[in-house]
Amino acid sequence: MAYIPLVLVVVLIAWFVAAYNKLVRFRNQIRNAWHQIDVQLKRRYDLIPNLVEVVKDYMAYEQETLTRVIEARGAALSAKGPAAQAKAEGLLTETLKSLFAVVEKYPELKANQNVASLQEELTGTENKISFARQFYNDSVMMYNNAIQSIPTNFIASFFNFAPEAYFETEPGSRTVPKADLR
Repeated sequence: MAYIPLVLVVVLIAWFVAAYNKLVRFRNQIRNAWHQIDVQLKRRYDLIPNLVEVVKDYMAYEQETLTRVIEARGAALSAKGPAAQAKAEGLLTETLKSLFAVVEKYPELKANQNVASLQEELTGTENKISFARQFYNDSVMMYNNAIQSIPTNFIASFFNFAPEAYFETEPGSRTVPKADLR
């Protein structure tokens, strides 16, 4: 009978250590997921100047579009945190779409192998960014669930484990673009 309180204390300490370590693993997984997004975004940022350089000679009358792409890239590079990054990335994506739409107006540019290659690389990078964002948001969900669930929420509040923000799209990016095939 004298061992029952000792066993309860050992079980309680083991549970505490396991719960704390679980929260730390989730937090580190979120940090890793954010770094994976960052790696893919850097790849994207590195491709954009190459694309602008290739198309600028052909697009003498489209300098405003090129300027907007460069400005959006600069804003995305300087954005900090998921909310600011999501907003800047949305703007950059929109300016890239407008650049690709302008490229379609120039047959010699559309046929240029360098432009096609860069567009293909950017498309592949966009897919990788999407997967990295999904992994990040899944990690945030698991972590936030853990810090808000009983009984780990007691440990989370005691050690200041704060909820993390999701990487969310801008409200305007949810609208379906109109297709005019006339």
